[in-house]
Amino acid sequence: MKVNVGSIDKIVRIAVGILLLVLAVMGMGTPWTWIGIVPLITGLAGRCPAYSLFGINTCGMKK
Repeated sequence: MKVNVGSIDKIVRIAVGILLLVLAVMGMGTPWTWIGIVPLITGLAGRCPAYSLFGINTCGMKK
């Protein structure tokens, strides 16, 4: 799978992922806050399977 997540997108994904996981660990959110692991992993890896499925690319690299 190619890199398809750009730098701003990575920052947002990582921030949202960390925020959701902190809320989950602190018990302040619902069990759904554990979903924060998904944006965290996709942000760190730079690859998003959903983006590949829909043909989206935010990394700005030319093909």
